[in-house]
Amino acid sequence: MKFFSIVASMLIVSSTFATDLIQSAKDFGLEPLPQSQKEIDDALKNIGIKSGKFTKEKAELGKKLYFEPRLSKSGIISCNTCHNLGLGGTDGVSAAVGHGWKENPHHLNSPTVYNSIFNTTQFWDGRSSTLADQAKGPIENPVEMATPANLAVEKIASLPQYVDEFKKIYGKEGVTFDNIADSIAMFERTLITPSRYDKFLRGDKKALSKAEQDGLKLFIDKGCATCHNGINLGGSMQTFDLAKKYKFANLGDFKGDVNGMVKTPTLRNITLTAPYFHNGAIWSIEEAIKTMGSLQLGIEITDEETKSIKTFLESLTGEMPQVTYPMFPASTQKTPQPDFSF
Repeated sequence: MKFFSIVASMLIVSSTFATDLIQSAKDFGLEPLPQSQKEIDDALKNIGIKSGKFTKEKAELGKKLYFEPRLSKSGIISCNTCHNLGLGGTDGVSAAVGHGWKENPHHLNSPTVYNSIFNTTQFWDGRSSTLADQAKGPIENPVEMATPANLAVEKIASLPQYVDEFKKIYGKEGVTFDNIADSIAMFERTLITPSRYDKFLRGDKKALSKAEQDGLKLFIDKGCATCHNGINLGGSMQTFDLAKKYKFANLGDFKGDVNGMVKTPTLRNITLTAPYFHNGAIWSIEEAIKTMGSLQLGIEITDEETKSIKTFLESLTGEMPQVTYPMFPASTQKTPQPDFSF
């Protein structure tokens, strides 16, 4: 009987710890992923993010355009090139590679597209506030897809199948650059990755192991949740290297926005998205954790603490949506030909 009493006491303590931890996480602004497009709408309103009206038809069209290489000047680069859905929504290299097989001139790393709808700001310098606006940037950027807006419209409008789809969805407006970006953003709204962590925040105390719960508590106690909070555990603008200078600060010329602030990357699926930081200089999650402690918090995180926090971060790896690669309409005589004049 004494044995069972001890076990019962341990279970009560464990349950109380989990209950307190869930409340603590919520107090620090940590929130679970919405579970439907309706819940996404509600969540976006609560955090002040604008989004067009979601429909499945828009998302399906946007999926085609997300993978559509003819939106690039060369005809070989798509959104998926740098935000590969099979690689955690990133490209797995330190600096993005774009038109002319050249790396980003600022040595900027491609952030993940998964769950990006919940970022309160887009791009490392926060210059866009919506996914639709963000989608336009890489298409037009001469070092990424290198396609001016009018050429992007000309390419898509040269394909009758696309023209018909745009008319059905957007009416008389049809194929416009705004509608191209809007449909891509609608597809990206579907790229959410629910995890056991979300179940835990919703009250399932057994969704995370004791070791993962310990890691979450340490994550909060150390101050990591000060910047990595909200639905996406990141996605807002924060001051970088607040307590100490980043040792790879001179890799690339990126210095943040006009105030020196940098978008905090999401920690969801973080173990799938190396290398880390805006210039992709760090490949080890352990080094990234210790670097953040030093740069942002002005503390030393021990090996044991690092292991514990990493254990929690691993629980943020979510269930990836099943995406079927689309078949594209055939080019026509009116379709502008690929341009390799690098």
